[in-house]
Amino acid sequence: MPADLPVVTAVLAVYAVMSAVAMFLYWIDKRRARGQAWRIAETTLHVVELLGGWPGAWVGQRIFRHKWHKRSYMLVFWAIVAGHAAAWAWWWAA
Repeated sequence: MPADLPVVTAVLAVYAVMSAVAMFLYWIDKRRARGQAWRIAETTLHVVELLGGWPGAWVGQRIFRHKWHKRSYMLVFWAIVAGHAAAWAWWWAA
């Protein structure tokens, strides 16, 4: 593992901020779904997950019971999670 503690700290801070954004977007999208209003695009949700918000998205899926039964959505979500896990494994092994 490289001894880049400031880098790890910065990345974890990005994860925290993007996770908060993801949870907020899931909350908004769930409210809009119930009210049959204009929805947040799935692509937008996936981009936020890809940018580090996947932990918050996962929590939001469980808290708001939103998107976690839609197979096509969850396939992309878990691919994003796997990509992040692979990136961390590669970084850790470097």
